[in-house]
Amino acid sequence: MIIVRHELRRGRIPFIVWTSVIGALLAVCILLYSEMKLELAGMQDMFSSMGGFASAFGIDRLNFGTLTGYYAMECGNIWGLGGAFYAALCAIGVLSKEEKDKTAEFLLTHPISRVRVITEKLSAVFIQIVMMNIIIFAISLVSITVVGEGILWKELGLLHLAYFILQIELASICFGISAFMRKGSIGSGLGIATLMYFVNMISNITEKADFLKYITPFAYCDGADIVTSGHLEWSLVAIGLAAAVICVFIAYFKYSRKDIH
Repeated sequence: MIIVRHELRRGRIPFIVWTSVIGALLAVCILLYSEMKLELAGMQDMFSSMGGFASAFGIDRLNFGTLTGYYAMECGNIWGLGGAFYAALCAIGVLSKEEKDKTAEFLLTHPISRVRVITEKLSAVFIQIVMMNIIIFAISLVSITVVGEGILWKELGLLHLAYFILQIELASICFGISAFMRKGSIGSGLGIATLMYFVNMISNITEKADFLKYITPFAYCDGADIVTSGHLEWSLVAIGLAAAVICVFIAYFKYSRKDIH
């Protein structure tokens, strides 16, 4: 577990910064709800008549006058994008950083296998994602309690479960890509997360692009679908988890045979 501890220490500053920023934005967003809920309820018809724009964000299917609808839209976008960016950044350079930082000779000359290196680095990525999700979920519960609203455990739990699976899938994809890179690229991680987000928006705008929902993990994180149906789209979740497993397997296969400079 030495590598796990080392990776956690190495990533503690980004973890603290990202968790603090996302948590603060979520708390402020929830605290604003008590001041805005009457105005938001009156704006529902206007949002619903915005055509493709409303469909892209799921606004036409949510009731902003309720905390659930407001949380799924406003807080969901903050946590969905913020969590996706962090998961991608956390994983995209984790296997390539040894070559980038010129520490590969020190690490790989020790009596440890490459499989162990991969496993411990992947474990460190997942530990950070799990810790962030626990903290963010706690902040959300406290903030909802402070504004005096009842906690809808099912809807809130499903939303956060969907975002957690999203982060695991994106982290696994970026982890697999990291095995092929010699220098970690922050831009690559952000680009993948952003691309997936906009692909989901396109699939929501027109039925002709409905097939795109099988490509992007944001499809099963659509707050409007989760709130209105009361469940996750488990077929999409299964596809996402299968993609995550495949990408992790590719990372093991490639890194174990990689000619590391």
